This record gives sequence, structure tokens and C-alpha cells, in this order.
Amino acid sequence: MPKVGMEPVRRQQLIDATIESVAQKGLQATTINSISKNAGMSSGIISHYFGGKQGLIEATVRYLLSNLKDDLISKVDEKTTPTQRLMFIVESNFALVQQRKDTTRTWLSFWAQSMHDKELHRLQNVNSKRLQSNLTVSFKQLMPLAQANLAAELTAAMIDGLWLRAVLSQSDENQFKHSESLAKNYVHSLIKQYGA
Repeated sequence: MPKVGMEPVRRQQLIDATIESVAQKGLQATTINSISKNAGMSSGIISHYFGGKQGLIEATVRYLLSNLKDDLISKVDEKTTPTQRLMFIVESNFALVQQRKDTTRTWLSFWAQSMHDKELHRLQNVNSKRLQSNLTVSFKQLMPLAQANLAAELTAAMIDGLWLRAVLSQSDENQFKHSESLAKNYVHSLIKQYGA
């Protein structure tokens, strides 16, 4: 008989094992067996909790998306200015957890697979729209709406591009910090260019 309260713990262990397996093998080569082996559990528990590999992969993507959201929420309060909030958005996208090799490899695998998988594509769209929306909310307090939308789109592309370049060049923490700094400077230049 399963112990009461173990389900959330086991679910998280399986998500962590999925990230580990995808980082080691890639998404295509990750199997129920490789995940369950990493987690030290029977493969049947994946079906029990997630309905199979696809359900676990989707839960893992949602977990990574939640980490991004939670990191930002933890920094923002009612006293946060629009400019500070923009800086926090940049910081969240370059946070240490987003730099870890297992996390970066997992993100890259998910992004690549999202072109072929309807649900992962939907989650990728959620991620993109959330970033754009968060940026727009702050920019529109600093400039007219048309410019705020453009600034948000440009900033989202800059964040994604700088993060991707840092990951693909297998950069160290200093390069991620440099990329974060470039993104922040770019945001300041947009505020200066379009700000009312």
C-alpha cells in the first residue's frame, strides 16, 4: 500500500529523472525505462502517475515553465517599478537554474521536438506568449501601446537569442551574466528610444 503523501514526491522524482535522461540521451532516446532507472522506480509508476511517457514529458515542460514564472513572481511586489520588473524578467530568463546543463539540454530538446509534437508546440506557445505579455505589461507603462508591443517583441527575441547563443556555445556562468547584461542594456535603450 502506498504511503500517504508520497505522490507529489514521486511525481517530482520522475520529473527530475526525465530532465536527467533528456540531458543525457536527448528526448527521442529517452524512454520509460531510462526515466524509471534514473528515478529508481518501476516503469509502471510512470503510467500510474502520468499516463505514459508523453504525459510525463508534458508535465516536465510545465514544471520548467513554472520555475520561470515562480522566479519572477518571487521578485516582484507592489512597489516594483515597470523598469525594475523588466530587469527581473530578464534575470529570471538567465537565472542559475536556466543555465544548468541538464536544464539547458532539456529546453533545447523540447524546443526541437515542439516542431513535431502538438502538445509541446502548444506549451512552447504558452511560454512565448507569457514572456511577451509580461514584457508588454511593463513597457506600456513607459511608452505608447504600439511602441510597447514592438519593444516587448524585440526584447523577447533578444532574450531568447542571447540565451540560445550562450547555451550553444557551452558558455560558463560569466557568459550568461554577460548575456543578461546585454539584454538589460537593450531594454534600457528601448525605454530611452520609445519612452514617453
